[in-house]
Amino acid sequence: MSSTRTTRLATLALLAMTACWGSTFFLIKDLTDRISPLDFLALRFPIATVVLWLLFPRAVGRLSARARRQAVVLGALYAGGQILQTIGLAHTAASVSGFITGLYVVATPLLAAVLLRHRIGAATWTAVLVAIAGIGLLTLQPAGLAFGYGETLTLVSAVVYALHIVGLGAWSRPQDAVGLTIIQLATISVICVIGAAPNGITIPDRGSDWLSIVYMAVFAGALAIAGQTWAQAHLSPSRSAIVMSMEPVFAATFAVAFGGEGLSGRLLGGGALVMCAMLLVELAPRRHIEGEVTHLSV
Repeated sequence: MSSTRTTRLATLALLAMTACWGSTFFLIKDLTDRISPLDFLALRFPIATVVLWLLFPRAVGRLSARARRQAVVLGALYAGGQILQTIGLAHTAASVSGFITGLYVVATPLLAAVLLRHRIGAATWTAVLVAIAGIGLLTLQPAGLAFGYGETLTLVSAVVYALHIVGLGAWSRPQDAVGLTIIQLATISVICVIGAAPNGITIPDRGSDWLSIVYMAVFAGALAIAGQTWAQAHLSPSRSAIVMSMEPVFAATFAVAFGGEGLSGRLLGGGALVMCAMLLVELAPRRHIEGEVTHLSV
């Protein structure tokens, strides 16, 4: 297969994975009307862990002790992001949640600047201002700015996801990618099960709910991560991030098409501004995070 064809196929594969992630927002919104966010996560991630482990049973055994410790830290960060995002989604529209979550693309270079002393260029500051304007438009209601509990938790989750991206850029190696992913998923599973256990884990009693959970665990979880791992072995980080910035667009599209949400000028305008901010960050010339954070150690 030629290099050009492989690159095109990898781009399409990553775009498909991004669409898959975007499709989960309205499903989660619907599901958490009947079971708690922690119960949902306590069911989803153990299934995803087992599926990926069955697909790659020897991947964890190839990791060093240090890589395993790093994977646990990364898993804890991702678990925090998932918990905050899922609880926030229960209190805001799926389309709004998708766009606010996508701000991890903007938060990543800002955190790299703070934690790793990167210089923030004018383009990044412009992107931050555009993103803030987009969030304002998304959450502006006739009675005032409706940036409430759900939106706040979702914004914090975007920052936690950005921390995860910085750490992953520092510690991930191509040969360890699947093993790191399995340990991360296992760590997320343990944290979510511990969080849900005190009140008892509610098991869905609808077949449609189980279909949603299995879809989000297997396709939007284990297989999506495996597809992303393969695709990003053939694409530059910058190109990958641009493709992945389509996630909130897919989230809004699915929420309007299948989740019963209305399409408004506010949603279109605010979403377009957030998308512009993401693309500004990714297209602005800057040094890649991957080459800047290798000194981190755990």
